[in-house]
Amino acid sequence: MHFSIIIPVYNRPEELDELLYSISVQENSVPVEVVIVEDGSKITSEAIITKYKKKLDIQYLYKENSGPGDSRNYGMLKASGDYFIILDSDCILPENYLNEVENALLDKYTDAYGGADAAHASFSVLQKAINYSMTSFLTTGGLRGSDKIRNKFQLRSFNMGISKKAFLETKGFSKQHFGEDINLTFKLWDKNFETQFINKAFVYHKRRSTFGQFFKQTFNFGAARPILNKMHPKTAKITYWFPAVFIIGLIYALYISLWGNNFLLFLYGIYFITIFMDAINKNRCYGETCITSVKTGMYAILTTLTQFFGYGLGFLRSTFRMFILNKPKEKVFPRMFRS
Repeated sequence: MHFSIIIPVYNRPEELDELLYSISVQENSVPVEVVIVEDGSKITSEAIITKYKKKLDIQYLYKENSGPGDSRNYGMLKASGDYFIILDSDCILPENYLNEVENALLDKYTDAYGGADAAHASFSVLQKAINYSMTSFLTTGGLRGSDKIRNKFQLRSFNMGISKKAFLETKGFSKQHFGEDINLTFKLWDKNFETQFINKAFVYHKRRSTFGQFFKQTFNFGAARPILNKMHPKTAKITYWFPAVFIIGLIYALYISLWGNNFLLFLYGIYFITIFMDAINKNRCYGETCITSVKTGMYAILTTLTQFFGYGLGFLRSTFRMFILNKPKEKVFPRMFRS
């Protein structure tokens, strides 16, 4: 196999520097090309690319801004490899990432794979808390851990791979701005391509650095999901309703507590304490001090609430607009289909 790593970039040269360094120290045995696609950035990565020209086989491409999905397609069309690895610029690779991908594909070849994400020891407390909320079994992130889901994994564009053959047959990512990776998964399955989850092929993913950015990101995820469900009805699952049910239940629990009925609120309290303790336990593996671990646990409660309210409100808004107001998908969530 010949890997081409495709990285779309938009005004983030500092992030790209960290990612390229982590690629330059890989312990890989297969040839690797790096394709950087500058998606109409005003702050270009040219200086960073120059820094790594002698260390890596790099193609540096510039195009007008059209979104990450279209930029990934552009990079894959220009790449020389026969298997494309798609990464976001805010990721850092552990040194054995490429070896883990190669070993997994040699053991069980699939035309696409998705990888996990983790928090690096150097990440801020908020970044670690966001990572916890997005990956924990207690917040639905861990649902991907079952064997059934591992063998039919819905790809995430920050860490995934796709063969050149599968890319050409599916034509890659659609031009929509949210959920394009999930939509690509469904197109792959429709054409009988297999996907898998490679747990050991994880990346350190910085995600968003503020509560506001994280809320906006999860809101967009939630708003896109009902549209994807309608586009691919057989893929809809009851679990997608969980965040919306969670926030409705929490509001109801607060309401009935005004009349002295605290039982439901008590159950939510147990859940948040469990989140707090589990986040502390999980983040001890990063070598944090007791005080920092406790702070991460407290932040994890807030990031979990942010995640559920963001996703749940986005999901409910799109559901209402689509099924009550009978709006077409382009009017349900216009930002998803902007040109």
